[in-house]
Amino acid sequence: MSIAVVGGMKRLEGRYREEAEKLGLKLKVFNDQALDMERKLRRFDAVVLFTNRVSHNARRDAVQAARNSNIPLLQVHSCGLCSLRDCLQCLLEQKPQ
Repeated sequence: MSIAVVGGMKRLEGRYREEAEKLGLKLKVFNDQALDMERKLRRFDAVVLFTNRVSHNARRDAVQAARNSNIPLLQVHSCGLCSLRDCLQCLLEQKPQ
């Protein structure tokens, strides 16, 4: 399962990836708004959006991509490791077997 994280802190990027790897997930972090972000996010199985550390435009693009592609979107205010861990666990529980 591949997960996109939009927002968060750059200094925690490596730790975000480590947490995902522990759970057997692939993770890509978008700290800044990427060109054509909506198109890039469509290839992921789910999107985690850290709302306190993201631009309004990046948030808008992430929400739009998730809606248009019917991708699960988790919006969380906090961008700490525990918040990400909780989101990843939630996604794993929802994952069809």
